[in-house]
Formats: sequence, C-alpha cells, structure tokens
Amino acid sequence: LTSQQYSPNGPIFASLAFTVMRLTKPTLFTNMPVTCEDRDLPGDLFGRLMKEDPSTIKGAEALMLGEMLTLPQNFGNIFLGETFSSYISVHNDSTQEVKDILVKADLQTSSQRLNLSASNNTVTELKPESCIDDVIHHEVKEIGTHILVCAVSYTTQAGEKLYFRKFFKFQVLKPLDVKTKFYNAETDEVFLEAQIQNITTSPMFMEKVSLEPSMMYNVTELNTVETGDEGTSTFGKMSYLQPMDTRQYLYCLKPKSEFAEKAGVIKGVTVIGKLDIVWKTNLGEKGRLQTSQLQRMAPGYGDVRLSLEMIPDTVNLEEPFDITCKITNCSERTMDLVLEMCNTRSIHWCGVSGRQLGKVSPSASLSLPLKLLSSVQGLQSISGLRLTDTFLKRTYEYDDIAQVCVVCPYMSRES
Repeated sequence: LTSQQYSPNGPIFASLAFTVMRLTKPTLFTNMPVTCEDRDLPGDLFGRLMKEDPSTIKGAEALMLGEMLTLPQNFGNIFLGETFSSYISVHNDSTQEVKDILVKADLQTSSQRLNLSASNNTVTELKPESCIDDVIHHEVKEIGTHILVCAVSYTTQAGEKLYFRKFFKFQVLKPLDVKTKFYNAETDEVFLEAQIQNITTSPMFMEKVSLEPSMMYNVTELNTVETGDEGTSTFGKMSYLQPMDTRQYLYCLKPKSEFAEKAGVIKGVTVIGKLDIVWKTNLGEKGRLQTSQLQRMAPGYGDVRLSLEMIPDTVNLEEPFDITCKITNCSERTMDLVLEMCNTRSIHWCGVSGRQLGKVSPSASLSLPLKLLSSVQGLQSISGLRLTDTFLKRTYEYDDIAQVCVVCPYMSRES
C-alpha cells in the first residue's frame, strides 16, 4: 500500500489516516500433536500438555484440527469468479475538523476501470477522532493484475483543498481448468463432455455444474443414476473436488422440434450454450464461473442427408426385417430423387429398385420404410442405398448406414 497527500503547494503533513483491508473468512486452527507411548521416557507429559492446550478438541487432543479460528495472516489468493471484499476507513488523526470529504474506490483491470464506491456523496464534516467507513464488494470476472485505487479529497479549516491516494495491487488467478469435447450421434443429438479440474491448492465443494443451452437445443443432464423416485449423483453424496483432481460431466443436447424439422438451419458453426459452475471453498465462500458460449462445427451432410429413424438391434438369419429411413434435403433447391437399392455380400434388399421418391423441397424431409434381410450371421453393416437427383444427374451413395446383429433362430441338435 502506498499513499501520497498533496496540496497546491506540494506535499503536506497528513491530517487523515487511510486504512484499506481485505475482508476474508478465517480458517480453522491446526496444531501439530506430539504423542508417545506410556513406557517412553516422557511418559504422559505430552498427553497432559495437549489436554491443557486450549486450541485442541477435548477428548480428541491427537487430532490436528482444533476448535479455534485463525485470522488471515496474509492477503491470500483471489480466484476468478469469487467476490472481492474490502474494508475502507478514513480516520481524522488531527485536532481540527475537516470538511467536504469525498472517498472514492476504483478497480483498475487490464480492460476497464470500475467504480466500487457504495456512495459518491460528499460528507459535510469529519470531527477529530472520527472516521468514515465503507465496505466494497466486487465479483471478479477477469484474470491478471488488478489495482484498487482509493482516493480521498477534503477541505481544511483554512479552506485549502487536499487529496491523497492509496494503491492496492493484486493478482487474480484461475481456479478451474475447463475442457470440452463434442460427440455427434447418428441422430441430431449432440453429447457434450465437460472436464473440470481444480487447479487451486484447496478442495472445492461443487455446488452446481449445469449447462444453459442455446435457443436451438433442449438439454438433458447425464450425471445422475435413477434409483426409484430420486436420482443419485454419479459422484456420490459428497461432491468434493480435491486439488488437481478432474471430473467429467456429460450432457445430451437435442434440437428443438422447430429446428429439427429444418435440417438446413443446423449446419456450420452453431452455438451450444454455456456452462454455469458454482463452488464453495473455505467456510462456505462461494465462487461462480460461466464459460463463454460453447460452439461446435456441425457435421457436413452434403446436399442430401440420410438417417435412420427405426432399426431393430437383433434380427434372425434369412428373415426379412423393417427399417425406416429419413431423407432430408439440405440444399437450397428442390430435388427430384430416385432410390436404388444395391445388394451386398450379406445384405439383400426386398422391393423395387429405381423407384421415384418425388420432389423434396429445401429443408424438407420424408420417411421411407424399407425391407431387407441378411444371409450372413454376426454383426452386419447395412449398405447399398443410392439416391439420384434427376435435375443435376448426381448420385449420392450411402454405405455403412448402421449395423445390426444377425443371429440364427434355431440350433441343430446332434443325434
């Protein structure tokens, strides 16, 4: 902390004392218990000393954790998302009354300067041995160097206007390391994996980790296990994150019906939403962190997208089964489509190949029921569909659309 007091004629003797202190919660006192066996030379000396120590817990003197609280011995660390609180006091140390006192507190960051004063009104007078107190709060939203600038201006009895300042410099650190991964399902669903690592030196209680989706999506959290009527967290009842530990959170996003029907809307770079993380540290001090809008590159489907709406998991060997395909026009023009079905070594299509599907408008889709069978057991890949646009004479090939397990419905008995 540095302070300077000025008048138009240069530095003068300070009439007011300025105090700035950070407000933090205390910590639990810890001691270092020293014990020995009764047959050792000290005997029960250490035990008696610990019982007489007022900081130990009665009946559990050997525990390091005590019943007393310790006031902060240093400034400590300030992390992004926490609330910075400071106590400001201006005391009149002189024997004369001063007038028109104005106390200002600004916080200078790398990008902006913020006024934190609760009131910008001028105090009419301050008598000797009197003080002006103020408590400021600020939710820290930037990392890096911060400077708290406190300034006081006042007028002496002689009518001379004076002012002085104090500078309080501190660093804001990053508490969490957040990494995200996107997984695109065969349907329009998107799975988001958020990896959150505690990079502080103390454990955290993770109060809430949620995903606020954008207007295009509905979100489902996949971080609980349903047990009866209630859901149990996959992380257990005590949601603590130890220093340098990492935890994975999973979310499923599904396009809303008004967007899912228009496949051309969901392409390119899309905004998924943002993560909202709330945690608590020492004695319940709360921190909150919101990520910027998460974006992902939607998979490219070309002009025509073919997806599956219905397919069985298991089918019988050489028995026909049904699937339902969905064909979506992702281009900006109307398409006239023709469907061709090509047999493979194991997959055989049932029906007429080369049939007309009709015209499909931009962003429109149609459902197409198909029948096929497999002549080979095991996990078989469904392939061989061809769509031809008669306007441009362009053919779109679709192989490895999905996989199905083919089993034999009977077992031959050896006589």
